[in-house]
Amino acid sequence: MALWLILLLGAGCGAGIWLVAAGLRPARPPLARVLAALYAEPAPPDPVIPAEAGGWAARAGRPAAGLLASLGLPTAGVRADLAVLGRSPDRHLAEKAAAAAAGLLIAPLVSAVFLLAGLRVPLLVPVWAGLLLAAAGFLAPDAAVKAEAGRRRADARHALSAFLDLATIALAGGSGIDQALADAAADGDGWTFIQIRRALAASAAARTPPWQALAALGAEIGVTDLAELAASVQLAGTEGAKIRDSLAAKAAALRARQLAEAEARASSATERMSLPVVLLAVGFLIFLAFPALAHVLTGL
Repeated sequence: MALWLILLLGAGCGAGIWLVAAGLRPARPPLARVLAALYAEPAPPDPVIPAEAGGWAARAGRPAAGLLASLGLPTAGVRADLAVLGRSPDRHLAEKAAAAAAGLLIAPLVSAVFLLAGLRVPLLVPVWAGLLLAAAGFLAPDAAVKAEAGRRRADARHALSAFLDLATIALAGGSGIDQALADAAADGDGWTFIQIRRALAASAAARTPPWQALAALGAEIGVTDLAELAASVQLAGTEGAKIRDSLAAKAAALRARQLAEAEARASSATERMSLPVVLLAVGFLIFLAFPALAHVLTGL
């Protein structure tokens, strides 16, 4: 058996013994933390979007979630993205730990297979490969969450413009502001309408104004347009503002901005498509000029 494999197994056994000993005799909390808990501020209200349970990766990495949380993870931006997706920070940290551990073990396992097959691999290769894969596995969940949350926010803005149109129609039919919001949320489908219905239902159960629930939902998912809608509804409910014209103007502004963003994405895609054409033209010119250049060089 190779020396590096013996060292790896010994390190794993030592880490396991240390974790067992730390679990049997946990450290006492500092006195300052205990005293601070006595004067802590009340816990924030429950999120509008309920957290989803994780899969096997979250269960496997849950023991390391507390350690990562003590380091200040996840960051504020990642927490906002997790709120949009309805995932708890503990689940995300557990998935990060599981992905890092999987990346760390892939390289030694592949090296062990090569060793059993009779192929010797230098010790530094699996060590560095394991560290790189562990770092990639640790950072990959953050990138995936950011991309997925961005898509969900974009979908929420599209759905919000439709929600405003439906609410405007309900107001034109003579409904009150509360009934118009409830009817508009009930007529739509999709993730955004489900969250709006849940927020309005929670507001009705708690007997609070609906604009507070909409503002909390907008702050939680990071969609400022929803918070602006809540402000407009609040003006209608408290100051008697002309809410129908305000909602119609807001819907038109949302559609105009979405159209501008779509045109910007189309222009960016067109510019990216020009790069392969340029590379093809350069390659064609090199192909044409290479025989002449080779003839000149060989003739010298």
